[in-house]
Amino acid sequence: MRQPRAWQRMLSGRRLDLLDPTPVDIEVADIAHGLAFVARWNGQTLGDWPYSVAEHSLLVEELYRRANPAAPVKWQLAALLHDAPEYVIGDMISPVKASVGPAYGELDMRLASAIHIRFGLPATLPQTVKKAIKAADKISAWLEATQIAGFTKAEADRLFGRVRMDVIEGLEIRLRPPVEVRADYTARHAALMAAMDGA
Repeated sequence: MRQPRAWQRMLSGRRLDLLDPTPVDIEVADIAHGLAFVARWNGQTLGDWPYSVAEHSLLVEELYRRANPAAPVKWQLAALLHDAPEYVIGDMISPVKASVGPAYGELDMRLASAIHIRFGLPATLPQTVKKAIKAADKISAWLEATQIAGFTKAEADRLFGRVRMDVIEGLEIRLRPPVEVRADYTARHAALMAAMDGA
């Protein structure tokens, strides 16, 4: 019996095997393009454009930097890439992930490891770094929930925890066309890679 196809062809021409991803088949242009077209919150956000995972990733990286101003550039890059596997597996809301079970998490981990290696990061991030990025991710979720997903602040506090106001000061979520977000994601990635090379 023939095995089902487990690879996806990317616009760069790469073929990424989801069951056995290799760093050489990962390109930032593919990640930026894919994430710019993947909607967060299952698309249930206010505005004329979907709020994309690429936009969310840029916000998480900024929040991580604000909360951890002395963090090395490589961990800022890890924050930007924290949801990069979703360029091929999509974004599932937490209730769906819970119902799918551990298979989703295993697939996500395999892809994340290959992505990290591709861009000069350790395959598995240190727990302290993962925890700090997760904290920034939760702050981002709080901001998104209250600004564009229709949650009250009390609901967001209950679901995502209370946020430090100094970390979110002046941040306002703007929904933008995917082409703009894709360009900004690619540019931020390039700037972080250049800073890592110069470190």
